[in-house]
Amino acid sequence: MERPGAGRVDACPDDRLECAAAARRAAIASRRPSTVPDQNVVEIADLSFSYDATRHVLSGINFAIPRGKVVAIMGGSGCGKTTLLRLIGGALRATKGSVRVFGQDVAGLAPDALFAMRRRMSMLFQFGALFTDMSTFDNVAFQMREHTRLPEALIRDLVLMKLHAVGLRGAEGLMPSELSGGMARRVALARAIALDPELMMYDEPFAGLDPISLGVIGQLIRTLNDALGATSIVVTHDVQESLKIVDYIYFVSEGRIIAEGTAEAVRASKAPFVHQFVWGEADGPVPFHYPAADYRGALVDARPR
Repeated sequence: MERPGAGRVDACPDDRLECAAAARRAAIASRRPSTVPDQNVVEIADLSFSYDATRHVLSGINFAIPRGKVVAIMGGSGCGKTTLLRLIGGALRATKGSVRVFGQDVAGLAPDALFAMRRRMSMLFQFGALFTDMSTFDNVAFQMREHTRLPEALIRDLVLMKLHAVGLRGAEGLMPSELSGGMARRVALARAIALDPELMMYDEPFAGLDPISLGVIGQLIRTLNDALGATSIVVTHDVQESLKIVDYIYFVSEGRIIAEGTAEAVRASKAPFVHQFVWGEADGPVPFHYPAADYRGALVDARPR
């Protein structure tokens, strides 16, 4: 998603690689730090969210994402992690409380202003969300063609650079149906970083990756964040890989933040929830079963009379 005015190059020198580098420098320089508090890109205060009167997802959430950091949000399935990303991106509106991104109250933005804000961020969706009728190349090129006036020759070079970064430069002609699950996830990552966004949100970026690709993608997230001066939010279940790359971690359970800390503090934590989650223990405060009536009673009641 391109930031307003970013990447708009109408003419390029003969050396397209130099032009690609110039486009990236221009995109980074076009960022407007004066509109964003120096310390935080995202600020969430007293946030609650419900889908309806009976489905309470988040309650009393407070946290901040500092500029230039990689922050992880962890917790069990269904605890509200992805919902937090949707609230930050403006796809959902909080039931209570506020979400501020780049210094702006997301809920108070008019449609045009919300769209402009989204062009400064990008998202790696949980299931990739590739366009099924477009090739790998065209999926990665989509944002460049939609939001910039870059010539096709330069778009080609930039796409190949992004695909090379995720190890798939030779797969540019393949369709999504011809990709494995892990390959599709890497193409989705190349598309997400296509325009070097200020804020990157990763929803389960390690799912479906083999151990080698997982390690490479983890380091790529960290390297890109540092090289571009970006800010990254990583929603993930992969604790051990995340601890290698993140600066800070928030743990969510039953719609609330119940623990937080640096990677070092999390590894050493004796808090029952954190210890169980980090080390994958079966016994602890996090139940495996979804809340339900008594099992034996349910079986007995289901018997024919």
